[in-house]
Amino acid sequence: MIQSLRGMNDILSNDYERYEYFLNTASTVAKRYGFHYIETPLLEETALFKRSVGESSDIVGKEMYQFTDKGDNDVCLRPEGTAGVVRAFVQHKLDKKGGIHRFYYHGAMFRYERPQKGRLRQFHQFGVESFGVDSVYEDALMIMMVADILKALGIGYRLKLNSLGDQHCMPAYREKLVSFIESCDDVLCDDCIRRKVTNPIRVLDCKNDACQNLYVNAPKLIHHLCEGCQSDFDTLKEILDNHAIAYEIDTNLVRGLDYYSKTAFEFVSDDIGSQSAIAGGGRYDRLIEFLDGKPTPAVGFALGIERLMELIVMPEAVREGYYLGAMDDESLPQILKVAETLRSTQKAVVEYDSKSLKAHLKGADRINARYCAVIGENERQEGTIWVKDLLEKQESTFPLTHFTTKENV
Repeated sequence: MIQSLRGMNDILSNDYERYEYFLNTASTVAKRYGFHYIETPLLEETALFKRSVGESSDIVGKEMYQFTDKGDNDVCLRPEGTAGVVRAFVQHKLDKKGGIHRFYYHGAMFRYERPQKGRLRQFHQFGVESFGVDSVYEDALMIMMVADILKALGIGYRLKLNSLGDQHCMPAYREKLVSFIESCDDVLCDDCIRRKVTNPIRVLDCKNDACQNLYVNAPKLIHHLCEGCQSDFDTLKEILDNHAIAYEIDTNLVRGLDYYSKTAFEFVSDDIGSQSAIAGGGRYDRLIEFLDGKPTPAVGFALGIERLMELIVMPEAVREGYYLGAMDDESLPQILKVAETLRSTQKAVVEYDSKSLKAHLKGADRINARYCAVIGENERQEGTIWVKDLLEKQESTFPLTHFTTKENV
C-alpha cells in the first residue's frame, strides 16, 4: 500500500474544519487591517532563498527540497513565504511605484527536517507582509494583528520582543559577540563554531543547552543599540503598553532567518510542548534591496498553522442547510430538483439511496443539517414534501412548488 511521505500529512474531516476555520478567521482579521491576498508559486529558483534566507541558515544549508528540473534550472520547494512575496513585489515593479503595499498569504511550505509534533516536512503558514512603511507603528500593527487573530481563535500566548539593531549598530556588536564566542570556542557545538563565521548572531538561537548556559554571559545587542534603534524599540514598547498587550524582553531572540533587522517578535504557547513558537516576525528593511529592488522598508510575520490546530477553540457547531432524501427510487428526480433550487441560497445535500425515514433523519444528524426533507410515495402523488426542522423539532408538509420556485426559497 502506498502511503504519504514521512512528515507530509493529509488534512481530513474534523482537522479540515479547524484548518478552514483558522484561514477564515485569520483572513478576516487581515482584511480588516487593510491587507490584500497574494499567492506565490510553491516552486522557486533556489537562488531566491540563498540570497534572502541566507546560506548560513539551517533552512538553506540542510532543509530545502532542492533539485534540478528538466530545464536544468536549480529550483526548490519554498521553505518559507516572505522571500517569494518579496520576489513578486520586485518582479512586478511595485517597489518602483512607491506607496504602501500590504499583503497576506497562506499555503504549504517544505523543509526536510526530522518530523515531530508541531514540525512537519510539509507544513502550512499564514503570513502577512507590509512594504513601504518606515514607522515602528507598522511593527506594532503586526503584533496587534497576531494578537487579534489568536484572541479570535481563543488561543493564549506570551509575546517575546527584541531588537536586532541595523547596519549602524550591528557591526560593532558583532565584533564583541565574535570575541566572546572565540573565548568559548573549545566548549561550543559545531553549529556555533560554523555560525561564528557565517552569521555570529545566530549562535544565540542555538538549541544546545550547554551553549545556552554560556550565552547567558554573552554581550546583548539590546544594550548596544544606536540612538535610532533604541528610540524605535522604546516607542514600540510604549505602543504595546497603551494597547494592553503584555510582552517580555528576550535578548536571545534572533529569529531563524538572516534578513531581519530592528524589531523581532515571537508569540509562544505553553500548551504545545517544546515547539512552543506559534507565530513570529519582524522588520526586514534591506531584503528588497538584496533582491535587486529599490530600497523599501518592510515588516511581516507568519503563523504556523499545524502548531495552532489543537489550540483553536472552535465555535459551537450550528445546524445549517438541508438534508434531502427519497423514500423510494421514483421520488429521487423531485428531490434533485428541490436541491438544485435550494443550492442557490444555502447548503443542500442529497442522499441518492432510498431509505426509511428513520435512516434519513440519522443522515441529517450526521451532516448537522437543520432540515431533513424527504419525498415518498404519498408526497409524490400529492405533490408535496415533508420537512422536519431538527433545531425546533417541528414537522411540516409543503407543496413541492414551494421548494422548486426560487422566489419561495
